This record gives sequence, structure tokens and C-alpha cells, in this order.
Amino acid sequence: MSDQLVPVLLAGAGTGLGLIVAIGAQNAWVLRQGIRREHIGTVIALCALADMTLIALGTAGIGALAAAAPWLLTVLRWGGVVYLILFALRSFRSAVRPGRLEAQAPASARSVVLTTLALAFLNPHVYLDTVLMVGGVANQFGQLRWAFATGAMLASAVWFTTLGLGARALAGVLDRPSTWRLLDAGVGIVMLLVAAKLAFSV
Repeated sequence: MSDQLVPVLLAGAGTGLGLIVAIGAQNAWVLRQGIRREHIGTVIALCALADMTLIALGTAGIGALAAAAPWLLTVLRWGGVVYLILFALRSFRSAVRPGRLEAQAPASARSVVLTTLALAFLNPHVYLDTVLMVGGVANQFGQLRWAFATGAMLASAVWFTTLGLGARALAGVLDRPSTWRLLDAGVGIVMLLVAAKLAFSV
């Protein structure tokens, strides 16, 4: 079994990366906070911990509960749609009035934490990807299911850390009103696209 450990870990990492790398609401938020250099360590930690928690729940078999009670995903779905639309409107408002990084009022740690948690848990696709998909695949590996889950968790932690710290490193180069206008508009568009996907998904 030990000779299968590394391949299973890598399989979990590959599956995890495949599901989280696509630009979505959570990644757009991490990117934005990295460029703002605002509580980015907290954002990275919360995003990674949220993914790890959901992957662990799925691997432990909680995915069966979500499958048995689809109304939970329906509630999350419409709550997520409303939240993402409001977030998009706020981003578009910021795009109309861009400013330099140092001129923007910093967000409180509390508001950043709440926004990060909302983006992590109000999107039912996150549950489908982590709890049902990763958890379901992990359980196909039997006794090595936690090795697969660990690989997916590590991939999530590496991705959010790379995205957040990479964006922070580029903050000085990107700190221009035109950049902020494009970034906020882009974030708003991403949020609306994700909201539309949630609203019209079957």
C-alpha cells in the first residue's frame, strides 16, 4: 500500500487543482485582496481552510447527506445568487470611482473575513466540487481515501497562497487608477457570470 501513497496523493492534488484553478468568485476575491495588500494572509488561510473542511467532510461521507437533501443546495444556490449580484454591483461602483491603492479606505478585518466566508460557503458549486466530487472520488480509493483527500487539500493551500502572494507582489506595478478600474470591473463581471451560472443551472 505504501508504494501507492505518492501516486494517490498526486491524483488528489491534480483533481483539486483542476477544480479550483478556474477563475471564479473566490479566486477573483483573493486576487483583489492580494493586490490591495489587505488582510491577504487571513484571506488565504480562510479559503484554504474552507476547502480543506469541505474536502474532509466529503471524504468522511457527508456528501451522501447533501445528495439526500438537495434542498440544502437550493438554499445555498439562491443565497449565493443574491450575494454575488450585490457584490458585483459594489465592484462596478468602485470601478466608476477608481483610486490609487493608498487612497482607498482599507476594509476592516471583520468585513474581509465575512466576505471571504460568504464567497467560500454561499456557492453550491463549491459543495459539488469539494464535498461531492472530491469526496466521491476519494472514497473510490478505499483505505487510501485520506491520502487522496490530503493531496487535494495541499493543492488548495498551494493555489490560494500562490495566487494571493503573487498578486501582492505585483501590487506596486498594478497600483494605477486604470488598473483598478479594469480589476473592479473584471471582478464584477466574474461575480455576475457566476451568479448567472448558479441561477440558470439545472
